[in-house]
Amino acid sequence: MPKKASRKHFQQRLNEMVDTLRDEIISGRRAVGNFLPAESELEKLFHLSNNSVRKGLAILVQEGLIEKIPRVGNRVIAPSPERTATVKLGIHDTIEREANIAGLLEEFHRRYPHIRVQTVALPTGGYGRFVAECMEAGMLDVVTINNVNYQEMVEDGNGELLELLDAGSDVYPFLAEPFLCDGGTLVKPFIFSPVVLCYNRDHFREKGLFEPDSGWSWEDLCRAARELAVKNKRFGFYCSLLARNRWPVFLLQGGVSFEPDARGEYRLSGTRLIECLEIGRDLLKSPDVFPVMLSASNADAEELFLEEKVSMIMTTYFSLNELKDAPFSFDVAPLPSGREFRTLLVIIGLAVNRKSQVKEAAKLLVDFLTSYEAQLAIRLKTLSIPADRRAAEWQGEERMARPSRFHMYREIVPTFRLLADLRLTVRQIAALQKEVKMFWTGLVDERSLCSRVERALSGVKPEDALQKTT
Repeated sequence: MPKKASRKHFQQRLNEMVDTLRDEIISGRRAVGNFLPAESELEKLFHLSNNSVRKGLAILVQEGLIEKIPRVGNRVIAPSPERTATVKLGIHDTIEREANIAGLLEEFHRRYPHIRVQTVALPTGGYGRFVAECMEAGMLDVVTINNVNYQEMVEDGNGELLELLDAGSDVYPFLAEPFLCDGGTLVKPFIFSPVVLCYNRDHFREKGLFEPDSGWSWEDLCRAARELAVKNKRFGFYCSLLARNRWPVFLLQGGVSFEPDARGEYRLSGTRLIECLEIGRDLLKSPDVFPVMLSASNADAEELFLEEKVSMIMTTYFSLNELKDAPFSFDVAPLPSGREFRTLLVIIGLAVNRKSQVKEAAKLLVDFLTSYEAQLAIRLKTLSIPADRRAAEWQGEERMARPSRFHMYREIVPTFRLLADLRLTVRQIAALQKEVKMFWTGLVDERSLCSRVERALSGVKPEDALQKTT
C-alpha cells in the first residue's frame, strides 16, 4: 500500500513539473532560445530524482518544446503551430492609428513566438455590455477599454469579469486611480488624453490674431471664431457638441453638482446648469461661426479641420493622429475656461478576462503593451500620450513632426477631470444628454429644462456599483 501511494505522489510531482514548464514555454514566460534550469535545480524544485527529471524533459522534447544540447542544457525552441497559444484582443477601430497597434503586435510575436494575437474589432455603441458578453462567452481574452466603458461595466455588475493586474510603478498616478482595486488594478492604463483646443496657425496669421493661450474664456474663443470665419469658405470653430466626451466639459467647468437628496431626487433649480449649457447654445446660434451639425461623431470635426473648412476644433491627442499629414501648421492649446479651469480626461487601458483559458499569455501581452519599450514606441511613432511617464516625457531627436506645444498637457494636469466626477451613472448621463439636446435645439426653454432634467435623473436610479471600486 505505501508503495502505491509513493508511485501516485511521484507521478503527481512529475506531472507538475511537465505541466509547469510546458505552460511557461507556451505562455512565453520562457522565451525561445533561453535554457531551462539545470537538471539538478529541477530535482530540488519539484522533489524528483534525476531519472524522473530526465523523463519529464524527454516528454517536452517529444512535444517539440525544447531541444537537448549535450553537455550544455535544454533550450526552448520555436513551437509547432498546434503548440501556440492564441490570445483574442478586442480593440476599437481607431486604436491602430492611435497606438500603432499592428507594429506593437509584430514586435510582441517576434519576442514571444509561442503566442499568437488575434485582433477582434469591437463596436462603438454599447461597448461595455458587448465586452462583458464576449468575455462571458470566452470570445475575448484582452480588451482595450476606456474609463467610461469601465464605469459602465462596474455599474452593470460586470467588474468581476476583469482580472486583477499589477498596477505598475511608472504610470501617471492620476491614470491608475480610477481602476484601483485590492492593491492592484482591474484596467492597466495604456494611452490617455485631455480634451484640448486645436487650431490652424496659418489662419491666425492670416487674420493677424494672437494664438490661443491658457487665459482664454469661451467669450474670447467666440470673438476669435468670428474673426476667423470666412463666409462660404470656412467656420471659426467646431466640435461634435453632443459627443459624450465633449459637452460634459461645460458642466465640469461650471462646477455643477449632481447630488441627490435623501429620497434620491435631484434639485437643480438655482444651480449653474443653465449658465453652463448656454455656452453650447450660444455657439449654435452663430451659424456663420459654428456649423450647425449636431452629430455625435468626433471625426466630423477633424475632417473639416483637415480640409481647412474650420479654424479651431475641440479634440484629443488621439485624434491629432488623423492630422499628421496636414498641409498646414497647427498647434494645441488648453480649452477656454468657464467659471473654473477644467477639462475632460479620457483614459484608454487594457483589461484581462478573468475567465480566459490563456490567462498567463493574456497577462504577458498586457505587460508588453504597457512596458517602457512599447510605450516609447507609441511616443515616437504617434501623437498619442503613453501612460508610462518615462516614455511620455522622453526627450531626444523626434522621428515625426509635432505641434510645438505638444507637451502642454503636462502643465494642465491639475485641471483634469473624469466623466465620473459628475457623480452620475452612465445611464443618467445618457438621459441628461437627451435633455441637453432638446434645450440646444430650442425645443425646451430655460424654465422647463431644470424640471425635465430632475425627472430624467431621478427616474434613472443610481447603481450601488457607481461607488468607486477600491
